[in-house]
Amino acid sequence: MRQDSISWRACVLFALVHLCAVIGVVAYGISVAHVALAMVLYAIRMFAISGGSHRYFSHRAYETSRGFQLILALLATMSSQMGVLWWVSHHRIHHRHADHERDPHQRARGFWWAHMGWFLVDTHDATEWDQIPDLARYPELRWLDRNHFLPAIGLIAILGLVGGPQAIVWGYCISTVLLWHATFSLTSVSHWLGSRRYATKDDSCNNPVVALITFGDGWHNNHHREPGAARHGHAWWEIDVTYSVLCVLAAFGVVWNLRGVRSHILEAA
Repeated sequence: MRQDSISWRACVLFALVHLCAVIGVVAYGISVAHVALAMVLYAIRMFAISGGSHRYFSHRAYETSRGFQLILALLATMSSQMGVLWWVSHHRIHHRHADHERDPHQRARGFWWAHMGWFLVDTHDATEWDQIPDLARYPELRWLDRNHFLPAIGLIAILGLVGGPQAIVWGYCISTVLLWHATFSLTSVSHWLGSRRYATKDDSCNNPVVALITFGDGWHNNHHREPGAARHGHAWWEIDVTYSVLCVLAAFGVVWNLRGVRSHILEAA
């Protein structure tokens, strides 16, 4: 097995965004308008991760047009979680080898490795092209994967032009830090703490707090039982914001053919 080496570039950028968020709050304070800005950009990009990178690109849980596919990819890439193709390729490996040695964020190496350590080394820097032949045929997605930093830079530039440094602090730095740790909790908290409705071959758990902050992806044990479904909340009380938004988009014809949970699984739930 390849020896892990620290990715100093990733570590510095990761720490810098956290540092700017903390310093920015101290320097500029808190206002209702800027908290609202952070939450709006969190919500838009979280849906792009949950409904785009995860349910659409990784699991093909529904269909959409090539134009809306590109919009999802652009918004997801603004979250500064590398390119969509990189994200998907490693997520598919995670599902094939969940909580085993080949899982990039295997929990056996510790909570913090599963949460963020796995991408702060250079072991998983490359996009695993053999995992994504269905997506690699799109040149615009390949371009985004190579230039994944550009959408985030564009977002920062727009925030700076419209609202100045305080808008950058709240709209990008704070919003992105919250978005990062919410997303990372799926591979750490949701494989450690929660309930297990289904006896899957991994440690996936349903965690209602993680489900709330990830718009439904925290019903993680449900997802590992039925990964191809657009719906992650299997019980009536399991709130799944992403699925609700997808249903609205389907009503307007933006997406279609939402893949459901098989009836016998829902009956068990």
